[in-house]
Parts: sequence; C-alpha cells; structure tokens
Amino acid sequence: MVTLLPKANATPPWIETHRAWEIASRKNEMSKFYKIVLGGCGSIFAVYGLYKSENLFHQPPVVMADGNVNRPKLRLPSRDEQLNSLKTTPEFDVLVIGGGATGAGVALDSISRGLKTALVELDDFSSGTSSRSTKLIHGGVRYLQKAILQLDFEQYRMVKEALHERANLLSIAPHLSYPLPIMLPIYRWWQVPYYWVGIKAYDFVAGRQQVKSSYFLSRSKALELFPMLKKDKLCGALVYYDGQHNDARMNLSIIITAAKLGANVANHVAATELLKKDDENGIKKICGAKVKDLLTGKEWEIQAKSVINAAGPFTDSIRKMDDEKCSMICQPSAGVHIILPAYYSPDNMGLLDPATSDGRVIFFLPWQKMTIAGTTDRPCEITHHPSPTEDEIQFILNEVKNYLTPEITVRRGDVMSVWSGIRPLVLNPNKGSTEALARNHVLHVSDSNLITIAGGKWTTYRVMAKEAVDVAVQKCNLTPKNDCQTDGLLLEGASGWTPNMYIRLVQDYGLESEVAKHLANTYGDRAFTVAKHASLTGKRWPIIGRRLHEEYPYIEAEVRYAIYEYACTAVDVIARRLRLSFLNVQATEEALPNIISIMADELNWSKNKQKEEYEKAMEFLRTEMGQDVNRKARVTPVNFTKDEITSYTRKFQTLDKDRKGYITINDLRQSLKVQGEKVDDETLHDMLNEVDLNKNGQVELGEYLLLMSAIKTGAIAQSRLAAAVDIQYDRSVLSVDRSGGGV
Repeated sequence: MVTLLPKANATPPWIETHRAWEIASRKNEMSKFYKIVLGGCGSIFAVYGLYKSENLFHQPPVVMADGNVNRPKLRLPSRDEQLNSLKTTPEFDVLVIGGGATGAGVALDSISRGLKTALVELDDFSSGTSSRSTKLIHGGVRYLQKAILQLDFEQYRMVKEALHERANLLSIAPHLSYPLPIMLPIYRWWQVPYYWVGIKAYDFVAGRQQVKSSYFLSRSKALELFPMLKKDKLCGALVYYDGQHNDARMNLSIIITAAKLGANVANHVAATELLKKDDENGIKKICGAKVKDLLTGKEWEIQAKSVINAAGPFTDSIRKMDDEKCSMICQPSAGVHIILPAYYSPDNMGLLDPATSDGRVIFFLPWQKMTIAGTTDRPCEITHHPSPTEDEIQFILNEVKNYLTPEITVRRGDVMSVWSGIRPLVLNPNKGSTEALARNHVLHVSDSNLITIAGGKWTTYRVMAKEAVDVAVQKCNLTPKNDCQTDGLLLEGASGWTPNMYIRLVQDYGLESEVAKHLANTYGDRAFTVAKHASLTGKRWPIIGRRLHEEYPYIEAEVRYAIYEYACTAVDVIARRLRLSFLNVQATEEALPNIISIMADELNWSKNKQKEEYEKAMEFLRTEMGQDVNRKARVTPVNFTKDEITSYTRKFQTLDKDRKGYITINDLRQSLKVQGEKVDDETLHDMLNEVDLNKNGQVELGEYLLLMSAIKTGAIAQSRLAAAVDIQYDRSVLSVDRSGGGV
C-alpha cells in the first residue's frame, strides 16, 4: 500500500516568504519583504530558488513497499526532454501505446512499481473517448439491478469493484472530482418501492465507501430542488449519489503524475510498427515499437521488454500490426452529448431518466456551470474525428423536453456545443467471436506477447491498468521493486488542495472569486503557479487575470501553463487543457485568435504556422464540436404567413433604403446611427456575418427571412442583428422540430 509522508498543518515559512515576495514586488514595497525575511521567514536565496523552480507545492513523496522513497520531480520535464529520453534510453520495461485514461493509468501503475516506463499517444492525451464521457464516476446502478434480478454474480462483482474505484478517484483528486446527487423522478406510485429497494442496495454494496446515503423526496420537495421538472403525475423522487469529474483534466493529471515519477510520455507520437525478435526458443516476441513524431516527422525505435496496447477504439489497428489475421474485437458505439445553458438544471443536482422512448438512459447533469445532456448509443465507424448528427441532437432534445415542465421551451438554439465519443465495446478474444459484448473490460495476450487492455469505463481505469501491468510482469519476466501502488496515490495538484484554497488566491493575487475557484478546481495546489504568471488587468479590481472570454473564467495565463502541460496545438488547449470548446463553440471561436497569439509568443510560431493552427482549430470546432451541424440546422425553410412575410419584408426595406435588394454594413451603420447607437466596425461585421450565409458581405432578403424564421421557431436563441434593429417576434410558442443555432 502507498503511504504518504505526513504534511504539517501550518503553512511552511518558505511559502509565506514566497507569498510576501510576490505581493511586495507587485506593490513595489520590497522593504517590507526584506523585513519579513530578516524576521525569520526564510532567506532570499531560498525564495529565489523556489521561484525559479516554479513549484510552490508538489505531491508528497511516495514511500514504496520496500522502504525506498520515490520522490516526484520538482519540475515536469519538457516535451523535448521526454522525446530525447525516448530516443536515447536503451530499453524500457513497459511501453504503453495510447494516452487515454487506461493508457495513462498503466503508465502511472508501471512507474510507481519502479519499472522503466514509456508512453506514446498518436494525438493528444485524452483526445479521444476519455475527454468525451458523461463526466460521471459511477458504480453502475443499472448493472446492480441486472445482478439482483438475474442473480448474476459477475455483474455484482463489477459494481462492487467500480464502487471501490469511485471512492478512490474521489479521494486521490478532490480538486477535479466531487460527489453529485442524482434525482430519479417517479411518476407511478408502484415504482416507489421498486426503485427504493434498488437504490438502497446500491448504498449497501458500496458499504463504508458510499458517498452519501440515498433518500426519498416528496413531490413538493422534489419540485423545490428541481423546479424544472414536469409537475403532472409526479409522485416523488429518489436521490442517490455518484461522482462527477473533469475527465480530460483528470486524464492529464494522471499523465503528469506518472511523468513526475519518472515515466517518459509523449503526445503526438504514433506507433507505426511493432518490433519483434526471436526468443531462446526461436519464437517471435514483441520487443518494442517504431514510432513517429507527427509534429516533426522524425522516426525512431523504442526498445521495450513489454508492450501494452491501450489504444481504446483503435485497439484493433495495433493488434493488426502484431497479427494481420487476428479477429476484430472492438465494436464501436457513438455516444453524443449536448451542452445547454446553466438554467436548464440546478447547480448541484443531476437527473436520470431510466426509461426513454427507445429504452436508452438519459442523464441531465450540471457541469462546469453549464448543463450536459446525453447520451445516445448507436453503432458507428471508427474514426479519429467523430462528428455528431442532427438526429442524435434532436433525440436528446426531445427526451429532455419529455420530463421538463412545459413552461420551459427546449430550444435547438440553446445547444451551445455538441460532441460525439466512441465507446470501445469489445468482444472477448479469449472466448471466441460468438461471445456477447464484454460487460466490463478485456485483457488479452497474443502469442508474441502483445498485451491488450480494452473496454471498461472511466471509473475503473485504475484497476484495468493494474491488471495489465500484473500480466506484463508475469508474461514478460519483469522485476518490479514493489506491488501496485496506485490505490490511494494522490494525483498532481491534490496534496495541497482544500475547498477554501481559492480564497488565498483572491487575497494574495487579486483574482476574481470566480476565476480563483476555477483555477483551484482545475489545477489544485498548482493554481498558485498559474496565478503567478497571470497578467495585470489594468483595473482596480481584479488586479490580475485577463480573461480569454468575458463569459467564462479561463484566463490568458492558462494558455502559457498549457504549454508546460505538453499542449502543442491550439486544439490541445481549447479542448483538453481548457474545456471551452466543450462548453460553448461560439465563445471558443471568439477567443481563438487570442489563444493562438499567446501560443505563438511562447512557441515562436510564424504567421503561416498561426494560420495553419487557426484553420485546424476551426475545422475541429466545425466538425467535432458541432458548429457545422448547428449552423446547418439553423438554415430552415421559411414558415411564415403571408402577413408575416409582408411585415418582415417592410422591415428589411427600412434597412435597404437604396432598394439594392441586400443590406450592407453601411446600411446597418446608418440604421443604428438614426437610433442613436454607436457600434464599432468589428461588431458590425460580426452582426452581419452571423446572417450572411453565403459570405459575400451582403444580406439578401432570403437570408434575412431565414434569420427571422430561425428566431421564431427557436432555432437560434439570440441574434445581435435582430436586437440592433429592434425586431419584435413572438416567443409564446417555440418548436424544436425545425431548428438550428448555438450561435
């Protein structure tokens, strides 16, 4: 077991000294700082050394089972340093292919056992399924129902294991994960005892590791906590607890923890070929992989005693490198989630609909001050760039509409972002292709010793990693210094974090409370390092922390810190280091030029490189984050009465005073000038561009009528152009049948 060295309750003097140095230097009051130093808080040399190391806090040393202390590195090695180690190390004990949750977990498990470990990821860490989950840390209450009704011990064991892992994940990364109450509304009285028994059984199986005890709510109490619920026929509700987390940040935290313990990890490095050599019996065994840095095109070989395939949906592509004739085991399934504004759900209560129109389960959860709804489940093709479809979005919206009060109009235009993730459901190759899909995960060892770990879910990533490393040790004759150490091992950012840590960020650095909370709950005790690099705002308050977008708490300093965390592209930043693209695709587009400018300064990008990054990021937003499908849904046939068309045509003509047949930016400027409004040219261009569908710098009557139609039907939630020309429209009945938006 892992033992963490005791941490003193009092703040260490060197931290107080560093804080005094920061505040004094910002206020030009260094004389006060020297008085503090001379008073015994520490020496200026210690502070300077700490400042250069950029590590206010770090994870406590890990005491291994053999009594040796494995001290994490104070400084995270750069990507160049990691690549150099991958090229020059003669041989690794373990080479992991895949940098999602499972692959990261394998790397952390392996290095914490004292095995020399390497990991390569084709794209970015958590770029695939691991960043596109429902964001839940759960035991699987539905699996328990099957275990009880079908007397299925395997299902029971799976739930028991997942509940232990849920408790572990909540404890090792408390800044990124937290308990979440989930409401199960009940509309038939006979269902009350049925669901109550099931939820209480869930608590019972969790035992001492249950988050909080479930409970029943009366109809009135349920509506008080979740006022958006449909009131008709509501009998009451049951509330049970699971966990929620920031999945991509959790994945990154696992990677960084492994790297600080000595693992060599690299993103944007693809395994292109598996290396083999004859063993003492003349049998071909895997001895490493040929890899390629996709950013530079350089190739080299990595020698390793064992290779673990943790490529998620791309599991079979790695297996084919080993054996072209091997059977396919991955059965990909697409799960789509949509993001809605925060007002669709309470701040701290989720909702589960266990019986949708086609039998799927829908979650409706608060996340990052927005609302996440999903998911779908349909067979799909394996691709690096999964894209959502309008049918999937409409399915989720219709299900949401079914259990929300009619007072709330579920508008297509309220979909701020949408994404699709590929679940790597797997067949068990150990039992033949006639077996059903594996309920949990599959661990397979090929004749040449390629170890494949596939399937499973986010909650059980750690135990999957443990099993994979156990098999590698056994099959490849590895000699670890100790057994598995990851149960209870704190992840990066956890050791110095407290729920009230953000207050110190506000007091010591002059950050807004919202920004300080965001930094504390994203970076944990590393938030002080991020804050230290924040820019002055030029305002009286907040003192530092210029936002990337006024509606979200992300600040410019996070972009610089993202590069320290191995971000190499603009997409790495907007999707995984920051979660902005998952929250609001339009806001991301608005913040993108500033993000690229900051990265260009840090990475010395040329103008051509900046343009290339912008185009790739925009392609990502359009296809994978749903911007295209939102805009296409918005272009709907006009559905007006004759009188409405006449009325809107007249309004159009009041702008088109010269009867040109279209509106230009000058027409818009003149109209606003008459109303006494002064708007800068950039804003005018943006207002015109959101309506100019063919992008010719003009808005024709047809485009104008499409805008009015989209507003009337709820296809778009708002329009700056419509607001500017004071257009009135009827919101009393809004349909989601013909819709579009998200802008």
